[in-house]
Amino acid sequence: MPETHGAPARRDERSQPSRSRDASGRDAPLYGALDLGTNNCRLLIARPAREGFRVVDSFSRIVRLGEGLSRTGFLDPRAMDRAYEALALCAERIMRKGVESGRLAAVATQACRAAENGAEFVERVRKGTGLRLRIIDPAEEARLAVEGCLNLIDAKAEAVLIIDVGGGSTEMSWLKRDGADWTTTAWMSAPLGVVTLAERHPEPADAGEAWYEAMVADMGAAIAAGGVSDPAMLELFRQDRAHLVGTSGAITSLAGIHLNLPRYNRDRVDGLWMTRGDCEAAAERLKALGPDGRAKEACIGPDRADLVLAGAAILEAVQRAWPSNRVRVADRGLREGLLLQRMREDRKPKRRRRRRGRGNGAGRNGG
Repeated sequence: MPETHGAPARRDERSQPSRSRDASGRDAPLYGALDLGTNNCRLLIARPAREGFRVVDSFSRIVRLGEGLSRTGFLDPRAMDRAYEALALCAERIMRKGVESGRLAAVATQACRAAENGAEFVERVRKGTGLRLRIIDPAEEARLAVEGCLNLIDAKAEAVLIIDVGGGSTEMSWLKRDGADWTTTAWMSAPLGVVTLAERHPEPADAGEAWYEAMVADMGAAIAAGGVSDPAMLELFRQDRAHLVGTSGAITSLAGIHLNLPRYNRDRVDGLWMTRGDCEAAAERLKALGPDGRAKEACIGPDRADLVLAGAAILEAVQRAWPSNRVRVADRGLREGLLLQRMREDRKPKRRRRRRGRGNGAGRNGG
């Protein structure tokens, strides 16, 4: 895929400091993308560049906004406080960098969508921080994740399934090659993410294979309920003419375990190819570590120790439903899609309004 139509092909290309210029030779303006999810609050600030954009600043914090939501239907006060604190920090960074409000896209996803008090929390954020969060629907969330990951699709593939594993939902988009472009043929949103799945299946003290398989089965049922059926597309996956792209903190953590990284390295993880066997081996290692061992892993830490196996189970369920020996790991997604969308909108030529003439024939002073 041409780099100008997507996020940069390599993480190091988009994370270097840059003084990108616009057509007049001035510094290109800064854009911001803020994503408040069920588990994370993430911010990306970047300048447009030839290959898409170059990152100027980024922020990510686990806030667990959706903690307990699946049981109560409401955002918990402590969870809202955690998220609010992270959003206030984001607002400070945005103001300090001088990102204009018209070039900031701020969205909230599943937790605020599903919660009875989601809109109330968004209003609290607006009044307290000035950030205007827009609650987006699953279709837009899936589309933005696709746009952010397009450059990771194998140029030789005939089809791809992009999986965006969130805290409260999992968006899945099937794409098929259409000449030099890609066309989304189907999409679905499963109402299970790493937080909701982990809450439905708490890890027992003597966790065994039955506990993990119950999570896989739960996600498998959600995929089946989504109703996406395309025998021709499925055959492409079975023949290894298609592959998966997985974007989520759980999947990138799985990649870090696979690479035996002493600490998380985005440049090593983003764009990494893993086989199905690699994914299964990493999951087995995580099971053997147990909660305490997972918490000590630098690529996981205590905040994700109870969630990473839920993410592995979601990926396993997808691989069973849509068999593919290849998964490309993406440390990118919705934020990148937001940035690219906003930058593209600003590049569109503005239509000039036709000015009316001051008079054809008799003028105002005519008699």
